[in-house]
Amino acid sequence: MNNFIEELRWRGMLQDMTPEIVEHLKKGMSSAYLGFDPTADSLHIGHLVGVMTLLYFQRAGHKPFALVGGATGMIGDPSFKSSERNLLDKSTLDHNVACIKEQLSRFLNFNEGAENKAELVNNYDWMSEFSFLEFIRDVGKYITVNYMMAKDSVKRRLEEGSGLSFTEFSYQLIQGYDFYHLWKNRNVSIQLGGSDQWGNIVTGTEMIRKMEGGQAFALTVPLITKADGTKFGKTEGGSVWLDADKTSPYAFFQFWLNVSDEDASKYIRIFTILDKDTVLKLETEHAETPHLRILQKEIAKQVTIMVHGEKEYNMALKASEILFGKSSTEDLADLDERTFLQVFEGVPQAEITKNEYSTIANVVDLLSEKTDAIIFASKGEARKMIQGGGVSINKQKITDPNQTIGFDLLQDKYLLVQKGKKNYFIIAVN
Repeated sequence: MNNFIEELRWRGMLQDMTPEIVEHLKKGMSSAYLGFDPTADSLHIGHLVGVMTLLYFQRAGHKPFALVGGATGMIGDPSFKSSERNLLDKSTLDHNVACIKEQLSRFLNFNEGAENKAELVNNYDWMSEFSFLEFIRDVGKYITVNYMMAKDSVKRRLEEGSGLSFTEFSYQLIQGYDFYHLWKNRNVSIQLGGSDQWGNIVTGTEMIRKMEGGQAFALTVPLITKADGTKFGKTEGGSVWLDADKTSPYAFFQFWLNVSDEDASKYIRIFTILDKDTVLKLETEHAETPHLRILQKEIAKQVTIMVHGEKEYNMALKASEILFGKSSTEDLADLDERTFLQVFEGVPQAEITKNEYSTIANVVDLLSEKTDAIIFASKGEARKMIQGGGVSINKQKITDPNQTIGFDLLQDKYLLVQKGKKNYFIIAVN
């Protein structure tokens, strides 16, 4: 069995832990859980730190449990948040839970044949059996209000936020009971989480101690920040999701490709399963030739393959080279329509009918009056730039202004026009 603690330490993923956990893990296979609030039908890359923590735990020979908060998702964790979250109904939560399990299966081994196979549990399964009176009688009596009020997350909310509802205040009791339930019924002795969860996690260890006289352990990982101080996982377009319909594989790939050098050194440790020697070697190569962005390319490759698969990675890589490197007409034709439109999102578009397209005499007519002068204002301007070697269609350089229209349409409907080095246009033939 690998040393899980040392693995987290060299990867920069160890924040706090209860001291006895080191000896506990040496005794053999242990079970740990980490919770995910199913507030959407997809995880985003902010969740990836937790996912990777479970992955490293399983790779070290231990058994991971992923808990989706079907019950706690109806309440909302107030930890370090300034306002109460919208509550979700059960049908929405059930849908979200199913989607999240599918995404987690890309990282964790749920195979029945594995001794330490991952398991997914939903706290709605046991919390729904409680009545309110039963819960406050059988569980609430073990944790004092003073203990709960002393938590930094609660104090900060009361001091800086808009108050704290009883619903939210009860969250740490429910999370604490989750730990107790899994400890008692599934032999789960460790809870993992982000550093903002420390207060909720130790509430669980306290509950286990008071209710059963048992011992349980806690470990947290740091919250990820970016070198420039902005929030990790956010772009101008919003969150970077693991769902390909919410964030395309190309956009996902580009996010990692564009991280800073400082962040790249941190992220390659956290978000890939590359070993220490490989990471150090890549860092040395990157330092020698930083303009090649070796770290960023390797992170983008590793994470995109984990989340979307090798086929989507190759598509994203090909799409990236079309914009920023050398590529061929064949590369362009290999892109699916979604990726093609994602790559050229925002470029000017012109539309013509298939009948009209079939009657166009030459490329000069196509690139000027037939496309409403979006690409060239006049035939003369188009002719001059073609003769100067500054025009390509579908990555084929146009050298003759009188060339006839005989281009294969990309995805059976598009032409990509390049004017100069950086100006792109799309002609949609409908």
